[in-house]
Amino acid sequence: MSQQYVHQHLSPLGPPVENERAAVRRLRRDVDGAVHVPFEVAYDRERQAPYSDIDPRPVAVVMATGSADVRAALATAREHGLPLAVQGTGHGTQAASDGGILVKTTQLAGVLVDPVRKVARVGAGAVWEQVIAAAAPLGLAPLAGAHQTVGVAGYTLGGGIGWLSREYGFAADSLLRAEVVTADGRVLTASADSHPDLFWAMRGGGGNFGVVTSLEFRLHPVARVFAGAAFFPGERAADVLVRYRDWIASAPDALSTAVRLTRLPDDRQVPAPLRGRRVVAVHVMFGGPGEEAGRLLAPLFEAAGRPLLETFRTGAFGEMDMGGTVPAHVNLLDTLPDPVIDILVATAARPDSPVSGVEIRHWGGAMGRPGPHAGPVGHRTAHFSAILDARLPEVEAVLRPHTGGRAFLNFLQDPDNAVAAYTPSDYRRLREVKRAYDPDNFFRLNYNIPPA
Repeated sequence: MSQQYVHQHLSPLGPPVENERAAVRRLRRDVDGAVHVPFEVAYDRERQAPYSDIDPRPVAVVMATGSADVRAALATAREHGLPLAVQGTGHGTQAASDGGILVKTTQLAGVLVDPVRKVARVGAGAVWEQVIAAAAPLGLAPLAGAHQTVGVAGYTLGGGIGWLSREYGFAADSLLRAEVVTADGRVLTASADSHPDLFWAMRGGGGNFGVVTSLEFRLHPVARVFAGAAFFPGERAADVLVRYRDWIASAPDALSTAVRLTRLPDDRQVPAPLRGRRVVAVHVMFGGPGEEAGRLLAPLFEAAGRPLLETFRTGAFGEMDMGGTVPAHVNLLDTLPDPVIDILVATAARPDSPVSGVEIRHWGGAMGRPGPHAGPVGHRTAHFSAILDARLPEVEAVLRPHTGGRAFLNFLQDPDNAVAAYTPSDYRRLREVKRAYDPDNFFRLNYNIPPA
């Protein structure tokens, strides 16, 4: 047995197996929710992180039914010297809970909408489609991501960028308060008036400061939007991106766009005009009439030529499936210089390229205008994100001089590189808050920010 394993897993109770069994016995005594252990069918289902390639093997999976269960799991982990991890839907989970206790918040999925205050109170296990469905009858919408099955809590705590963010900011900017279980077992309500330093840190600092069991955030007056995409031949990609880089200067905040370069399969499920083709697609969401969107988009579409297919329509915000490129490699850029355009276009065009999708999204707008009490969502000055669905060293080499090593927490792949998601001053302040609320770095199975 290695000394490292002894250090991490041996407790005063004796060898690791005995210690783990004792921990499970205590969990089953103190936790109201289900406790799943290896060799159970439910264990294999619940331990998975569906949006990551890690294969976690925790000692037990705790299906929390409330903050009391979270406190019991935390106390057990501390008593038995076991690490603790927290997972809702699994979005953004990159650090494995091997040999520890995994707390699942999936069952904390309640959603309540206050139509007078225009806010939603949401359990930590809720997903965006639940919030959208509850808010839509009131003509309201949350700042959800492109995929409605993404969990609300992890997305919001990590910043949260979606198709409404240019007009209303990051999801973290709309957070009003959160109930959180801290590393010492307290249940706190963090807001601008209560534990304001903790509240600031949670608005973009991820899961470093406690286990969130519920959140309350603003909803926004969005009922119907004009949205969809126009698809053009892939050969027009360079022309479209060159025009896009200049055109965005005149785009209003209510207009969100992304340009995607992709190769579509020769499959009957793909519309006939696009089947088996390399295409450049301009994806659009606009909080206004379609006629105005057409006028705004006309200069961009002039560079693209005649579309192969258009899917634009006006409908409810929740009905629009905007999709997105699966982020394996994300770059934040202030501009789109020619070398960046050239490498992205060439990479997407290569028949043998492992990169099948490239997405260039326009940031800016309200995301770049933080309020006086905004949280530490990093690098608000970025104007673009370039997302690739595979990593290529030659692409990274070209992009690196233009990215400054910046990252966005929701898209981060390396759990040990959280520093890249923040400005230096915000990162220093986050470490101070971490020292105040989690001085021994108990919450470390995440995009970790160590205490100062």
